[in-house]
Amino acid sequence: MSSLSRIALGLAASTFLTSGAMAEDGKVKIGLVFTLSGPAAVLGEQGRDGFLLAVEKLGKLGGLDTEVVVIDDEQKPDVAVNKARELVERDGVDFVVGPIFSNILQAIAKPVTDADVILISPNAGTSSFAGKECNPNLFVSSYQNDQVHEVLGAYAQKQGYSNVFLMAPNYQAGKDSLAGFKHSYTGGVAGEIYTPLGQLDFSAELAQIAAMQPDAVFTFMPGGMGVNLVKQYRQAGLEGIPFLSAFTVDETTLPAQQDAADGFLAGSNWAPDLDVPASLEFVKDYEAKYGSIPATYAMQAYDAALMIDAAVREVGNADDTEALRAAMEKADFDSLRGEFSLGPNHFPIQDFYLVKAAKREDGKYETRIVEKIFDDYQDNYVSECVMP
Repeated sequence: MSSLSRIALGLAASTFLTSGAMAEDGKVKIGLVFTLSGPAAVLGEQGRDGFLLAVEKLGKLGGLDTEVVVIDDEQKPDVAVNKARELVERDGVDFVVGPIFSNILQAIAKPVTDADVILISPNAGTSSFAGKECNPNLFVSSYQNDQVHEVLGAYAQKQGYSNVFLMAPNYQAGKDSLAGFKHSYTGGVAGEIYTPLGQLDFSAELAQIAAMQPDAVFTFMPGGMGVNLVKQYRQAGLEGIPFLSAFTVDETTLPAQQDAADGFLAGSNWAPDLDVPASLEFVKDYEAKYGSIPATYAMQAYDAALMIDAAVREVGNADDTEALRAAMEKADFDSLRGEFSLGPNHFPIQDFYLVKAAKREDGKYETRIVEKIFDDYQDNYVSECVMP
């Protein structure tokens, strides 16, 4: 039976520990918190699958027997809080990895870190946790939310756009997205709209865009929201207006968007064609196992497993949280991104790229790197971080 099969079997027949119990000596126990139901489930599935692929490939994290408990946060903060508490109090996990959405991260951060358990976010990276609310038990393997959006702002600035229409869902990551875009774009704004989280009909917003005829549109619409927006954008005949986005046109949405997204630009810290040997091998392995192309959600979760592996291997156990924190701060692992380090706020310092949606020869769709926009880029909130 493969390592991953053993993990799956353990999840199906897990014997839970009593409240406050610690993980067994000589073992590392990890709780995964991802959105695995509803319209955004594909994002969480990529995160879960990326992490489990790393565990399967490594065999044991840090050389220790490894148990993984997977939970579905249902994209509901109250559900996530209760399940996160169960992970640390009942299951006795050493690490919690997750979530996808920033409002979920804001909900689970305190109960997890207050229990002196290390929390690694493989996607959500809210500005508050990068700055004034930075936490010694919180690490991020993805980015600070603003940064990917700053890629498009810098591109729009370089293109000389002076009238850009901005649109994002009304929650923390949406607000961070527009703040990030405007951090590197100083031109005019044709309109700025926050839509309800989960909105799928954009006819009213597209009518405004058609009437305004801006130089470009910038949007952040992950998951099913992005699928519908891109299709409706093409159907409305607006493809003549440059479509700039982040987490809207990627490997989780392209299978549904297909030709509707072809040529649309996005920002990212990685793409499947990144010329790093470990990354190319990861893409090949992921496709072979899951039958789909990995997005950043899977890559960043894979890197989260590598972070744990390196730290536990250095410390020799998963019980000494203080020593594990110090080891994790070194980021002594080979990231799929190539160059990678952690700032003093525990957020990555990394490269960022302009990418473009494209159709492969086999008929599948992926993003490809167009150019590097930022080199070894650190977030703008690190100076506000004073670790306790």
